[in-house]
Amino acid sequence: MQALKYLSAYSDQTRAQVRQNKLADVLRKRYPAAHDIRTDRALYDYIQDLKTEFLRNAEPINKVAFDSKIHVIQHALGLHTAISRVQGSKLKAKHEIRVASMFKDVPLEFLRMIAVHELAHVKEKQHDKAFYKLCTYMEPNYHQYEFDLRLYLTELELSGKRLW
Repeated sequence: MQALKYLSAYSDQTRAQVRQNKLADVLRKRYPAAHDIRTDRALYDYIQDLKTEFLRNAEPINKVAFDSKIHVIQHALGLHTAISRVQGSKLKAKHEIRVASMFKDVPLEFLRMIAVHELAHVKEKQHDKAFYKLCTYMEPNYHQYEFDLRLYLTELELSGKRLW
């Protein structure tokens, strides 16, 4: 039997239910269509709108892009980087957010969950209580979308086929 690495932290009961159900049907029913954000510019605008709504006083985001070099199955869903530079007597940071290219073809809820997660890193660097509190402030269904995304990644791993 194949290991469900994205669900390893969940109970045996949950993993058994996942193995018995047809994940693809459940996910397609819950999320019928993919979003239409396809370009780096559209992604930048989307993330800037989220930042404006929830993190007005946070440092600016200088670059946002889909990144084909992020391999979701092995590594990460998105990346937040802060590049520090000296300007006179001050230290300035440029914030960049990169989202794995495979997220061009997923429901908006999954993209929003990743965008919220990476935006939260602008204020909170560590994955601690304050970080997840900020994530759920920006997206109240953050944890449900995260779980459903794990189901999707599991389905992708098992079948090798994208759903949307």
